[in-house]
Amino acid sequence: MTEEMTKFSGDLSKMWKLQERQPLHHLTWDWWWWLLMLDDEDGNPSGKQLMVLWSTKDNPKVMVSGTEWTPKGRPGFDQHGGISLDGMVCAWWFDGKRMYEPYIKKQCRMIVVDDTHPSWPQESSHSGHGGGAVVPLTNEDMSMGLKSNLSEFWLNLHTNEFSADASVPRKMEFTIRPWNEAMSTARHATATYAMDMGYDILRLHGSRVSGKMDDETINGTAYFQKVCVQAPSVPWYWGMLHLSDGSYIDWFLPHLSLTITSRDNQPWKMRDLGHMSLSEGGLFHDATLGKSTAFNNVRVEKYASNASEGSHGANPGANLPGFKVEMWTTEARIILDVEAVDRAHWAFEQPTVGGIVSNFTYNEYPLKVVDLSITTNGDTRTLNDFEWIRGNAEHSWGILH
Repeated sequence: MTEEMTKFSGDLSKMWKLQERQPLHHLTWDWWWWLLMLDDEDGNPSGKQLMVLWSTKDNPKVMVSGTEWTPKGRPGFDQHGGISLDGMVCAWWFDGKRMYEPYIKKQCRMIVVDDTHPSWPQESSHSGHGGGAVVPLTNEDMSMGLKSNLSEFWLNLHTNEFSADASVPRKMEFTIRPWNEAMSTARHATATYAMDMGYDILRLHGSRVSGKMDDETINGTAYFQKVCVQAPSVPWYWGMLHLSDGSYIDWFLPHLSLTITSRDNQPWKMRDLGHMSLSEGGLFHDATLGKSTAFNNVRVEKYASNASEGSHGANPGANLPGFKVEMWTTEARIILDVEAVDRAHWAFEQPTVGGIVSNFTYNEYPLKVVDLSITTNGDTRTLNDFEWIRGNAEHSWGILH
């Protein structure tokens, strides 16, 4: 087991900054995104799960799962770097049995400040290293932030969207603390293409979570990313797993396929059977060996599992997907088979040049792990070597431009 940390590390200085790139109309999209995977008293392998996103987009009109979102201009900045923006807070909640989406889908103004801003509650010798917050200006508390000493995040959500359903908490308040060095060190990825297009991503691969949902105390783990993307959104496969020993696995495969023309939200379609990878990437933080391995050889196969979407879903009775993933280097190989236990989806329609409307569907799937093989240095670990494994997968289709 790896040693746990007392504060988050790495370069967190851009956590609360926007427009580091010159924004591009119709394309620039910024968001902060947390995925929490929480203990489940019934032992469901995926655990309970919560996704929360605070987002702003440089576009005059976007339909988000049937809701018209009309961002009012680009973010504004005060003389101290504080940001005011027009955005959305979106969330889904999976209670271990069924998905509730949207748990939150709210348009609002938001304030973003780091801890060097005069409005920060107190001065600190730790200021300037990543502390700050995003605070939606709503009657409900939907704020998220990081303390100046980098010891913990807070994440609060208050809503009455499903007030008649006892399975859906009205109030969630979480504290998110570091896990281990590989998991809780900020990592950056960036790329620049033609015409100023590109992306910037800041990630924390794993954290420990504790908190309360209404009057219930709960624990778990979390994954975080802050993203600026300003390029057309093409289909991708992505997924991540937290393992009980403190290890981490992810895979990412942006691709071209016939699904780029899809305009429906069916979770499984025959067009999923083929794709051409645009790039291949994977990562394994091995807590046992204390080593991180990056993979440039990744294969993903999507198949129709025996599970189906429930009556609460967008396509009741439709097959949910499974994903077979293989990643390898000369020294390590990971083979896994994961299946969705439910689905959250977000459907985007965005008017673009010449009155054309582009369509994009983004899906997130709480996972159960059907099979796992990790081979390093000639030794192989399987499902039986871990007390629990929890994760989530994504598949998107269409194109947003």
